[in-house]
Amino acid sequence: MKPNKELVLEILKTIHFEGQTSDIVSDNSVLNVVVFNNEILIDININNPSLQAKNNIKSKILKSIKSKLNQKIDIKINFKLKAETNKTILNLNRKLDNISNILAISSGKGGVGKSTVTANLAISLSQMGFSVGILDADIYGPSIPLMFDIFDSKPLAVNVNGKSKMKPIESFGVKILSIGFFTKLDQAVIWRGPMASKALNQMIFDADWGDLDFLLIDLPPGTGDIHLSIMQSLPISGAVIVSTPQNVALVDARKGISMFNQENINVPVLGIIENMSYFSPLELPDNKYYLFGKEGAKNLSIDLEVPFLGEIPLIQSIRESGDYGRPAALQDETLIQSVFNNISKNMLSELIIRNKKLPETEVIKITTMSGCSAIK
Repeated sequence: MKPNKELVLEILKTIHFEGQTSDIVSDNSVLNVVVFNNEILIDININNPSLQAKNNIKSKILKSIKSKLNQKIDIKINFKLKAETNKTILNLNRKLDNISNILAISSGKGGVGKSTVTANLAISLSQMGFSVGILDADIYGPSIPLMFDIFDSKPLAVNVNGKSKMKPIESFGVKILSIGFFTKLDQAVIWRGPMASKALNQMIFDADWGDLDFLLIDLPPGTGDIHLSIMQSLPISGAVIVSTPQNVALVDARKGISMFNQENINVPVLGIIENMSYFSPLELPDNKYYLFGKEGAKNLSIDLEVPFLGEIPLIQSIRESGDYGRPAALQDETLIQSVFNNISKNMLSELIIRNKKLPETEVIKITTMSGCSAIK
């Protein structure tokens, strides 16, 4: 009997994967069959990439085809690994309906003042009358508890509709959760990605945030696993990029913007904030010294067509306020308060535009193939 595609498919319908009830044709595991003279090429989709599983199904196919056709046939089988959705993090049924806007504060590089900016933006928004929370997602270097002078605090458990929830620590009118509450000040967090993601999910979904106008997420530097975990778990309204003016920081800021702009992530970038823009000595307040370069982040915003939200001067009291646990934006009628208020207003303006023009951001889906993650 001369082989043809229809005949080969009929034979393959008698073959099952180990432990499966449906045959490999009916469950769409057979991707393609090509018959050319006495040569048969078969593409098979498999869940189990082990050599034993491959040899098992290959043996069944070869035995069935050769027993039915009774002639010398060259059979080649190509295996392809099925992509499975990672269900560990993604859960579309878990939403935070009580939070109006979720903003990711990000930086491509460490040490540019991202947490300082997050803390002071939260204070500025709170002073405007908004209800604000901070999720310190910088798992390996949490600094928000220190900046709000609550590093010795521990969240209490509260009963919400019969479920036990974590109650965020409140400081200066801002609700805060951080991994820093659950570790000692000198204790290093040595976790793999899945453990860090699980901890973040607990702080997001197992917390009694109450009604918030804004939840600011202080992301770790760079573009990595924590960023993807957050965007898998939450619909981010928009991202804010923090950078200093120097080229070494701008290169990484560009990468951060590129991550949010990827087609399959598609989180709107509300703008760039330039930190440590210039230095003005107390004795020469009208002089500006551009220690790290001039208008680097502003030029990057023009180059990438991203809004520029404002610049923050290099002022000693901003650093001191963070170290002492009292964010600088609390200082009434000062240059610092004015700077952060203006940046907050610019950010709100961009958010209003974003909410008018774009639909709600969706959580992203990530699949795992051969040990590597791919964004869908």
